Amino acid sequence: MTPLSILDLAPVLKGGTLAQTFANSVDLAQHGEAWGYGRLWLAEHHNMPGIASAATALVIGQVAAATKTIRVGAGGVMLPNHSPIMVAEQFGTLETLYPGRIDLGLGRAPGADQPTAQALRRHGDTDVNAFPRDVVELQYYFREPEPGQRVRAVPGAGLDVPIWILGSSLFGAQLAAALGLPYAFASHFAPAALMQAIEAYRTSFKPSDQLDAPYVMLGVNVFAADTDAEAHLLRSSQEQAILSHETEPLDPPKAGFMATIEPAARQHIDRMMECSATGSPEMVKRWLADFVARTGADEIMVQSQIYDHDARLRSYEILADVWG
Repeated sequence: MTPLSILDLAPVLKGGTLAQTFANSVDLAQHGEAWGYGRLWLAEHHNMPGIASAATALVIGQVAAATKTIRVGAGGVMLPNHSPIMVAEQFGTLETLYPGRIDLGLGRAPGADQPTAQALRRHGDTDVNAFPRDVVELQYYFREPEPGQRVRAVPGAGLDVPIWILGSSLFGAQLAAALGLPYAFASHFAPAALMQAIEAYRTSFKPSDQLDAPYVMLGVNVFAADTDAEAHLLRSSQEQAILSHETEPLDPPKAGFMATIEPAARQHIDRMMECSATGSPEMVKRWLADFVARTGADEIMVQSQIYDHDARLRSYEILADVWG
């Protein structure tokens, strides 16, 4: 079966604490490891009260320290917010501490609203070529140092940290193909260009030292429960989060939520959550099998914004059971 992985947005729960969020991330990773998930990624977001993984490398280190075999990584680091050498040092440190278990996914969005992006970047570089240049520079710092090289990443130089390109448009697909890197598409919240991006990536892919052939990982939302009704109730927390743009902690589920909002808002949520499996075990398995058949995904990364931590764990467990 197509491998499964976990995208943990480190949700901050309404009425909960940041410490609880991080404890839940560790617990999810430990359970996911036991259930056979291949990797768990955390994503860089800033100034979002509903998401706690702003200091992404630090949370990755905490999760990696509490697990043994599951790969842990960034999905992703928003590279325009950082200098490439600092990213190389951070992830070189992680790879040194947890060898063979660290992934580095890179995105070109700020992971924040415009004022926050300006606070993060300061210089406000809008050059479309800046991101590709930064990716290439980051790759340079991970290579074995050249004679006379004056600037090195320590730790980082000479370490095998797999780099992924993240995206939700053709730009990321074309860059990943040109550099011969694996590609992760954010279909869990931006599915519009999914099939075009996959096609562009696969048809333009050039083999590299890291990767011989195209490799596509696709994000999906999964809300699995013993009954369809329970799964749709669990899903309502994420539906509420979409309307709040993660500017509030994650709300408890609300029965009949979609019926209480305007048609335009319902259509917006439906578009964003088009790549979502919601329902009983068999329903979820059938949806995901159809999705994999349609896209040819090499790997699926599962995201589940479920308020109750035990129910969230149960959703991932159900999926692992039916997919295994």
